[in-house]
Amino acid sequence: MVESVSGQAYGGLRDAPAGEPLPLYDPRTFVPHDFEDQRVDLGEVVMNYAETGSSSAPALLLIPGQTESWWGYEKAMALLAKDFHVFAVDLRGHGRSSWTPGRYTLDNMGNDLVRFIATVIKRPVISSGCSSGGVLSAWLSAYALPGQIRGAVYEDPPLFASETTPRYGQSIKQSIGDMFRINATYLGDQWRIGDWEGLRRASAVDPSPMLRMFQRPPEPPQNLKEYDPEFGRAFWEGTVGRSCPHELMLSHVRRPVLLTHHARHIFPDTGNLLGAMSDLQAAKACELVAAAGASIEYVSLPDAAHAMHNADPERFTKTVTNWAQKLPA
Repeated sequence: MVESVSGQAYGGLRDAPAGEPLPLYDPRTFVPHDFEDQRVDLGEVVMNYAETGSSSAPALLLIPGQTESWWGYEKAMALLAKDFHVFAVDLRGHGRSSWTPGRYTLDNMGNDLVRFIATVIKRPVISSGCSSGGVLSAWLSAYALPGQIRGAVYEDPPLFASETTPRYGQSIKQSIGDMFRINATYLGDQWRIGDWEGLRRASAVDPSPMLRMFQRPPEPPQNLKEYDPEFGRAFWEGTVGRSCPHELMLSHVRRPVLLTHHARHIFPDTGNLLGAMSDLQAAKACELVAAAGASIEYVSLPDAAHAMHNADPERFTKTVTNWAQKLPA
């Protein structure tokens, strides 16, 4: 048989026999915590989680923010367990859950949570997420299976502000995005570069005033050791939400919502945002949810830290518990 021209051009090369796939590079190290780590196989990912409280109490799902593992809620979980059956998860790319290179999207992460509710919690649940976890709580209130979500807490979420081309207000490149950019540059996907000292030096002289504001410790903090920087790169480049524009998501919300909005500031010289979202973005989120026919309670907490559940667990617990008690049984 005559060899094709293309085959001749490449020297008649043939595909090598398929071998075993290379293992995923995974440099993570872990430390013990007060609640037991548990795991469930959801198909694409093995999700790590912790659980506390009585199974006779209302179910509450806690969704951490970016770079945070479930144990960021550890102090709040001890308080919430008095009134809730609490589940706190590690999202893909975080903690002890699977890393999934090339697969960090809001829709994939939201569907992970849908599967978790269906296979582990197995009853209607209140979702509460902080930061990007708050965006995922919004995703659940819009797109979860019927009957899965009783209500959703959005704890200081970057609605619109975590998009590269938002419908309203500042983009991620006018807010926290430079943090994810420099992490991706000096740490690399799956920590393949791991130049922490280089990251510290570069942050100190970066054009972004936000990066220069934050003092990086001599060693990476534990939560970053458990985090895949590719997750942040997906936000910086916009691939994380390409199929999930926030205005469309919010227009599909069908469950009651509590939106808490924490410390924020707009720099007058640049218009850049320090904080999760601007007042305009919060107002537009409320408008869209209300127009969709869902009830939304907006609580402005300008003196609260971004991760209030960690910085002030008592206040977080009181805020969530008081609102949840008003939900239909």
